[in-house]
Amino acid sequence: MNILITGGAGFIGSNLSEFHINRGDTVVAVDDLSTGRKENLAALIGQECFSFVKADLLSWTDLAAEVTKADRIYHLAAVVGMFRVLKESVAVTRINVGATERVLEAAANGPNNPQIIIASSSSVYGHSSDQLALSEGIDLAFSIERGGLTGYALSKLTNEIQAQAYHEQCGIKVVIPRLFNVVGPHQSGNYGFVIPRFIQQALDGVPLTVFGDGSQIRSFCDVRDTMAALDKLAAIGDDPGEVQNGEVVNVGNTREISILELAKLVIARAGSSSTIQFVPFDQAYGEHFDHITQRKPIVEKLERLTGFSPQWTLEETIDDLLKHIRQEATL
Repeated sequence: MNILITGGAGFIGSNLSEFHINRGDTVVAVDDLSTGRKENLAALIGQECFSFVKADLLSWTDLAAEVTKADRIYHLAAVVGMFRVLKESVAVTRINVGATERVLEAAANGPNNPQIIIASSSSVYGHSSDQLALSEGIDLAFSIERGGLTGYALSKLTNEIQAQAYHEQCGIKVVIPRLFNVVGPHQSGNYGFVIPRFIQQALDGVPLTVFGDGSQIRSFCDVRDTMAALDKLAAIGDDPGEVQNGEVVNVGNTREISILELAKLVIARAGSSSTIQFVPFDQAYGEHFDHITQRKPIVEKLERLTGFSPQWTLEETIDDLLKHIRQEATL
């Protein structure tokens, strides 16, 4: 199978590249390296069935040609990470919406009809704060005044609307996973991702910076579980009970943990002497940041459609990340 991965040098994209190469597929990974790292693909570069292209999706002239060759496309390219999203608000809408439009348009105009996975985000649930657990069918609420990730959330919701529109009007095969707090190898803490940031601080022996009082609750899903779910969702069918074109599906792990308890867990797994330092939200993210207190996925739809269940525990993921980060430090 020929696979095209946009954002292919990023955290999820590089893991997907390895996943498909190991399965015997041919992979083309494209990335502008704004947050992705070519080092994430070091084990693949030079292999006959793998190609890396450094390009901006908004101007990449070979996009249509590569889409024509692809049997499956993972569209992951986007402005991501809390720190970058808050700092580059114009880029969020320009890139996240514009790049998705180009990918969908190329697929609609091409001679084949590849499977397309448009990566959405749990952020689309916006300020639906009265919902402690989030299912695909709930009403969504957004407030510009509350700031924070509103621009990012709306850009990902627009991606969902774009994908569904192209399916309905052009017949393209597309499924839309809403990803919840993916974590694992190749993830960097530089852009606000909490677990790799905690791990690096623990290994450096410096205080783990917990924003707010740490009572906010999250659910984390190992990237290898996420990839398995995406692979299952890509098997789009036409029979009742199968994944349908244009479908939105939560992808995540239902286990919950507070950020404070997460910090303590990382310190314990790392055998670190680090302490915990509390940092006010406005100091970390700016004056108008509005944090989400809880974000737990309801994954009954994913389980029903694919039979998926997570295989990695949070402790195993942390231990594996500790090993990877320690190994990288010795190189």
